[in-house]
Formats: sequence, structure tokens, C-alpha cells
Amino acid sequence: MVARTSLAPEPRGAYSELADLVRLRYGARDLKLNRQRKTFSPLVGPHQSRFRGRGIEFDEVRAYQAGDDIRNIDWRVTARSGRPHTKLFHEERERPVLLLVDQGLPMFFGSRNCFKSVQAAHVAALLAWAALQQNDRVGGLVFCGGDRAEVRPQRSAKTVLQLLRDINAFNRRLHRQLPPAGVGLCEALEELRRIARPGSNIFLVSDFRNCHSEGKKHLHQLSRHNDISAIQIYDPLEQELPPAGSYSVTDGARRTLLFTGNRDLRHRYQQSFAQKTDNLRQLLGPMGIPLLQVSTLDSPLAYFRTLLGTR
Repeated sequence: MVARTSLAPEPRGAYSELADLVRLRYGARDLKLNRQRKTFSPLVGPHQSRFRGRGIEFDEVRAYQAGDDIRNIDWRVTARSGRPHTKLFHEERERPVLLLVDQGLPMFFGSRNCFKSVQAAHVAALLAWAALQQNDRVGGLVFCGGDRAEVRPQRSAKTVLQLLRDINAFNRRLHRQLPPAGVGLCEALEELRRIARPGSNIFLVSDFRNCHSEGKKHLHQLSRHNDISAIQIYDPLEQELPPAGSYSVTDGARRTLLFTGNRDLRHRYQQSFAQKTDNLRQLLGPMGIPLLQVSTLDSPLAYFRTLLGTR
């Protein structure tokens, strides 16, 4: 578990609060989101993390100095002048940031501190503010049940606020009843392909419970021209059964008794979660997509401060 911090409101309860999502702006000022490429790349394991944005631009040519990378020598200028010259580059500062935020029914679950849907809202808000404060255009796609909301990337606080309002509105719609069939993760990824421009920096915030072969196809197409980071939101109760004992559980209509003292049952339960996570890594790894895992126990700000560092 990541240590908590008092610099930003912590996720709590079954529903998000818009005021808390807005206040995360102050905590996001510390995050070095521009270190994302270097920090996330080891998370793809043996697969190369190919960042497909334009990345760096040519700046100027100057006389070679001791310590310059010889791979950047401009041989044409060197030949004309008779003296070695090297090319200088600068990293592009603006990259559209797109957030795909899952507020579907499987996210409406939690056993500690908050529901997964609330944690996803806080993670998305933190990343949106961090991107805006490094002068990137920010937009996103929020989906829940049979509906979705799209916010086109803009470099303005007004756009981020609209995205947060949509996230909070979808979060507040969640309840125990099954929503009509409609927009799931695969359909949202297909829609994201339509709005994402090459070179975008994409964050997928979901529990990825319904990511199958169709979603893989859309992810592959997106990863060809964009940087993608997958952030899996999970609850400790999904990872491990509660302490041995008898528990009364209900789905709202039926009630039954669950005994968690069986060692074989506990082991199979843990193995199931580990296998699903491993399958997800195997799906994302060949595309160079890092997988980050955030528990409902974690403080999002502390998590990303630890991962990315601070200014």
C-alpha cells in the first residue's frame, strides 16, 4: 500500500464529489508527467516500449563540443565547413492527452475506503490536471452502460472541468441495477480510435474486466501511432478473500452464506486474480503498453508522486 498524503483530497465512499476532483489540481502541480516515458517503459517487461509520438524536433546545428553524442554529428555541415558540427534537438512540449475513463457497473464495487469507480475518477482528475499544468491539450472519453461522453482535447481549465463534470455525472448514475447493453470497454476503445490523433498520449483507466479479442484489435491500432498507458483499478477483495470465517452476502435480491476458511478455495481465488492480471500483461506487453495497478487502498497522488517524482 502506498503511503497517504494530505496534499489532496483522498477518494472515499461509493460516489465521487466534483469539488474533490477539482481540488486535485493543487496536488497535481507537483507531478512530473513529462517523465512518463522513461518511468513507464520498464513496466512492459521484455517488450520494447515504442513511443510513437513525434517526440523531439530539430533545433539547430552548432560546432561539436567534447561530450556531444557522435551519432548526432551533421556530416554535411562538417564536410562543408571542415570542422565537426552536431545537431541539437529539443523535446516537444505539447502532446494531446486523452483519458479513457471506465464508469461501468463492474467499477461500482469496493471493500475499503472507496469504490473502484471513485478511485478511477480521482486518478483521471489527477492526470488531467497534471497534463494541463505542463501545457498539454487535455480531453477524454467517459463511458458507462449504454452511454458515453466525449470531450475534445483543448488547452484550457474549462475543458478539464467539463471532463471532470462528465466523470462525476456518470459516477453518480451508478447503482445496483444492470444498465442497458451498450458501451463497454471494447466499444469505447473503438470510439477512441475515431477521436485520437497520431502522437496522442492516452491513459486507459479501468478494471479491464471485459477486455477481449475485439478490444485487442482496437488497442493494436491505437498503439501504432500513440503512447498508451493502462491503469488497472482493483479492490483488495478481488485479489484475496477476507479472513477465514462465514459471511452473509447478497446481490440485492438473494442472500447466501459464504465460508472463506477453505484453503483450496482461497488459493484458487488468489490464483484466478493473478492469472487474469498476467493475461492482461501478456495482451498489452507486445504492444509496448505498460500496466500500472492502483488499489482502492492507494492514495492516487502518493502513488504517482512515488512513480513519477515531483517537480
